[in-house]
Amino acid sequence: MNAICLFVAGALHATLPTREIVVAWEHSVEKSRWEEHYRIDGANLQLVAARVRSFGAGMEPPPDASLREGWWTWAPPRTSLPELRLTLSSFVRDYDICFAGRCEPLKSLVEWRGQSAEVVAVRACASP
Repeated sequence: MNAICLFVAGALHATLPTREIVVAWEHSVEKSRWEEHYRIDGANLQLVAARVRSFGAGMEPPPDASLREGWWTWAPPRTSLPELRLTLSSFVRDYDICFAGRCEPLKSLVEWRGQSAEVVAVRACASP
């Protein structure tokens, strides 16, 4: 697996030519940015790092987190996932998907032929 693919309702909507991404979002109550770094691990995605700008409302960093350049940063327990499911909502800001030095709103990556998505499955895949 050498790419990350985005699926909507089982259909491939985008292939990202990268082996790692950062999924970022703004907490709906605290309005603080949260970021999770995922890397391809075989056929799965592995969560390798997380960070949050500030905390509260159920989003406290773990005790081993350290404050670096204004971010609480930590290495979560290694978790290997067959897919990551991201739910889009009109009530909160969109996710950012960051790779290759840039970030794109998730909705812009998966809109296809006028169709909108509610749930996006993120998986490791072979690039076409």
